[in-house]
Amino acid sequence: MARGLRKPTWIMAKTQTAGRGRRGRSWTDAPGNLKATLMLRPGGMPAWAALRSFLAANALYEALAMYVDRDLLSLKWPNDVLLDDRKVAGILLESISTGPVVEWLAVGVGVNLRHAPPPEKQAKFAPIALADVGEVVKPQDFLTVLAGYYATEERILERLGFEPIRADWLERAARLGDTITARTAKGEISGIFDTIDETGQLVLITGRGPVKIPAADIYF
Repeated sequence: MARGLRKPTWIMAKTQTAGRGRRGRSWTDAPGNLKATLMLRPGGMPAWAALRSFLAANALYEALAMYVDRDLLSLKWPNDVLLDDRKVAGILLESISTGPVVEWLAVGVGVNLRHAPPPEKQAKFAPIALADVGEVVKPQDFLTVLAGYYATEERILERLGFEPIRADWLERAARLGDTITARTAKGEISGIFDTIDETGQLVLITGRGPVKIPAADIYF
């Protein structure tokens, strides 16, 4: 649909038959959950477009906090939202590029509003649904709230840059200051979760000093 769009557009699926997350993992569909994608044209290089993962996480946090105690919510780097230390939402970014510039960015969002999928055998974070501890919310109503918060995040980024986005994300980060493990394609790195840098990379303090990690699965 991207080629025919003229402005940022949210697309919500009522039913999804082949949902997937990072690295091709399956994302289980269930009635009453949110399955939506924001199509937008961020411009700039891929690193600039990738910052939208943090905008989406902040927006999801605020939208979920409308229906549940915000103290139960946290953000797990790089793209999950936790509710009571269990996964309630995930984010996936994909792009269409023309040369070095990102032409279109798809910000995919899945939220367990009514039903949590069965836990995967190797999953470190069991799934949970918003309805398990909060209100029952219709997907279209939740998306209306989420879209408003996301638009605010874009305005902040446009006017003030990434730093206030980064600061808000860190305030909500799961296990900041604790020892965590990052599993990359090359192996595992354990260290103290110190911060995220100006490009969104994870910074761990290890015995060899600070290590910056652009992409990984996180365990704690």
